[in-house]
Amino acid sequence: MNSFPKLKLTLSMAIFGSVGFFSQQTGLPALELVFVRCICATLFLSLCWVLTGQAKRERYIGREVIQVLACGVFLVLNWVFLFRSFETMSVTISISIYHLAPVFVLILGSFLFREKMTLLAALSILVCFVGTLFVIGLDQGLSWREVWSTGAGWALLAALFYAGTTLLGKGINVMSAYLMTVLQTLLGVFLLLPFVDFGAFHSLTPYNWAYIAATGLIHTGFVYYLFFDSLRNLSARIISALIFVDPAVAILLDTVFTGFRPTLLQLAGIVLIFAGMAGSLWKPESRQEYLTS
Repeated sequence: MNSFPKLKLTLSMAIFGSVGFFSQQTGLPALELVFVRCICATLFLSLCWVLTGQAKRERYIGREVIQVLACGVFLVLNWVFLFRSFETMSVTISISIYHLAPVFVLILGSFLFREKMTLLAALSILVCFVGTLFVIGLDQGLSWREVWSTGAGWALLAALFYAGTTLLGKGINVMSAYLMTVLQTLLGVFLLLPFVDFGAFHSLTPYNWAYIAATGLIHTGFVYYLFFDSLRNLSARIISALIFVDPAVAILLDTVFTGFRPTLLQLAGIVLIFAGMAGSLWKPESRQEYLTS
């Protein structure tokens, strides 16, 4: 019965994975591209919200609205930093670092909410940390300033703000996912509007506009619809497994179409990061040993 939701989530993750490649073809700086994404997502998901009938069933709680808007600030910053990292480094390395977000959720959750951390989770964090050092090239003696200039700092910030979005979103149970995202992207439009350089749009070609439209309507609107529509019918275990489709597609496109070739050490780092991420997401049914924060 859940084959169709699985297909929709897999498709949404695969399309998500191509966003780095598409963003590089738009010719727009990160902030302006996120501005377009926010506009497209607001229009598309508002339409979905109304057509699915969810708008008529919506319930509003003041605390949740404030919480959703706070999440929106984190979400917009996450997008800006992620696209900024795509501008300065390969999509493969950027997306590998970005997917440290679940690990940041574990770390921050253990401190902020005093959530218990399993021994496996602690080891997974250590594995991810070593993998990150390999990926960003600290083995070559790079300073943190040089690491920032390569784009790794932007990818780390994107992961950190994504983790913040996840943690800040805890407890939002009444508002629908459609309205929640619409409020966040609409807030993004107003937040970014004063900083947008509209001159960046003047020299764009039809080729650029095609990729901009795809990034806004497909990667932000259509994909979020598929994503939200599939979640309600799938278990957390299946969702966690299918999330790996996103980085797999991103790395495949980066190596096939842009010709990126990681060094052996970077390749080892990528493997360590995703192995650590898989370990942090794994929750066996049997009793585990816990480390208290």
